Amino acid sequence: MQHLVPLPMEKLPPWKSQHWPATPIGNSGAAVGLLLPEHLTLQQELAVRWRNHQKQEDSTFLQPPVWHNCLPLAKCDESMAGNQLINCRNHILEFKEKILRLKNKTERNRQELINALSKMKYEMTQRENTSTDLVEKKMNTLGKDDTVSNNTFEVLKFFFPHLRKVGRIYPDVIIGKEKTGVSFALGISTVSRGNQSYLKQTLNSVVSRMTLSEEKDSVVIVSVADRNEDYLKSVVDMITKRFKRQLKSGSLEVISIPAFFYPNMLHVKQSTEDSGKLESWRIKQVLDFCFLMLYAQPKAMYYLQLEDDIIAKKMYFTKITDFVHNITSNNWFYIEFSILGFIGKLFKSEDLTDFVRFFLMFYKDKPIDLLLGDIFQVKMCNPGETPEKCAERNKQIRIRYKPSLFQHVGIQSSFPGREQYSKAKGYISKYTEDLGFNIRI
Repeated sequence: MQHLVPLPMEKLPPWKSQHWPATPIGNSGAAVGLLLPEHLTLQQELAVRWRNHQKQEDSTFLQPPVWHNCLPLAKCDESMAGNQLINCRNHILEFKEKILRLKNKTERNRQELINALSKMKYEMTQRENTSTDLVEKKMNTLGKDDTVSNNTFEVLKFFFPHLRKVGRIYPDVIIGKEKTGVSFALGISTVSRGNQSYLKQTLNSVVSRMTLSEEKDSVVIVSVADRNEDYLKSVVDMITKRFKRQLKSGSLEVISIPAFFYPNMLHVKQSTEDSGKLESWRIKQVLDFCFLMLYAQPKAMYYLQLEDDIIAKKMYFTKITDFVHNITSNNWFYIEFSILGFIGKLFKSEDLTDFVRFFLMFYKDKPIDLLLGDIFQVKMCNPGETPEKCAERNKQIRIRYKPSLFQHVGIQSSFPGREQYSKAKGYISKYTEDLGFNIRI
């Protein structure tokens, strides 16, 4: 009877580097169907069989099954060894099935991971295409260190007691890069005009007639001052589709004025229903401009006021920049680049708070363009000074650029049911025709 001595695994010859002559090993070898070196003991044979099985399955990281139930102990006869070998073969087959199931499960997991990664990649691509890396923030998500200054809108609480209970005042929605540190901020306030809209043509003329360097040194802010969420959505959709590059570069932003900002307007004296609505509309318009001016103040050195139904002349931005840089004195109040209403008025950002304070003191009394003229008499005319002398000095402070760089093209007013036909003289019609307008002057 042969005594089998366990052989340590590390003492087995390296099969990958040596090739021994292999012969069948009798009944046990025939049962398993492997070719092994004839001089191996049964315990060595089983170890070799395991290694061959491990190599075939490429299961380098799998631990072998427990073999103490199938390996012969120190003493056993040949019949017992044969039974043990058959038992080991069954264990190997069972282990092979487990490996196969594990491989199938691994393959399913791999496919699920691939599908999940593909879905994530698709969603990221869709988000980039639709929002162009936009920054979208709601009221309760702005932190203390965000671009909108903590003190930017604090002046409003002095005039509106209902805002003193509000922690911070800022836009409901900010879409864009919240760009700062530029030379010019251009503000456009927009509301729904029913079935008519001029905003797309306005933006097209404003952004397309800048050079790349001018675009880099400016930011255009579209302020949606309408409580109609459908209109806000339509504006956002239009801008994200038509002006992706400007949004992605940060040169274009969209904000929405929160509804809680507006005071209760029921105190408005109403002689008739229509006149009361018109007065409320004028009051709201002043407030809309004030909010936009305060938001734009920390962004740039200069602020240019525009409206949502105008077009800009070719090279308008270059002309404005050159004109401002060539002014020898910095003692100017604002510059008019259009004679129409509040359109094309350029302010120094450092003066915007003073303008807003004045507008808010009299926002219930006059439209904002008339208040702009009144501020000169209050701020610039000395007590006892003759109107002629004051007017002469105002000519040096109140500067008007000619010809106008902006044309008013909107016929349907933002006040429902009202039409307006005011136009700037000297503005050649071909500039409007280039943008799809048919305006005759």
